[in-house]
Amino acid sequence: MDAILLQDINGLGDAGTVVSVARGYMRNYLQPRGLAEVATPARIAEVQRNEAKRKAADERARLQAIEQADLLGRTILTLKAKAGDDGRLFGSITSGDVADAIQEARGIVIDRRRITVDPPIRAVGTYNVPIELGPDLVAEVKTIVSPVLD
Repeated sequence: MDAILLQDINGLGDAGTVVSVARGYMRNYLQPRGLAEVATPARIAEVQRNEAKRKAADERARLQAIEQADLLGRTILTLKAKAGDDGRLFGSITSGDVADAIQEARGIVIDRRRITVDPPIRAVGTYNVPIELGPDLVAEVKTIVSPVLD
């Protein structure tokens, strides 16, 4: 009996795949738990259409991320912070500060959890801050930290 998996099942397959299973396994285990449904020709066609839509959306998102990476690679941020005479900051520059500066400079909203400021920026200077925009796609934003002049 053919079944369409609704969830990933170890040893059987990933969600959305059509697998051949025993009739009793389908009736007594997979179907009651909502793990699979009977594979009819119409349902198989629907699953294939949904998969094609998902792939197209993933490709659009990947192209958008590449475009953002190019734009961010050309961006130079200037952040001002209070600093002592020796150039050490009173506090630190966080990933939230960098995300706010990117939004102000380029209008791109980036989740602060995708920005890596490690170790924290605690001194005046120039830094390259990596931003994860997708799988295997990291952009570096040049960030200049300068002291606030009173």
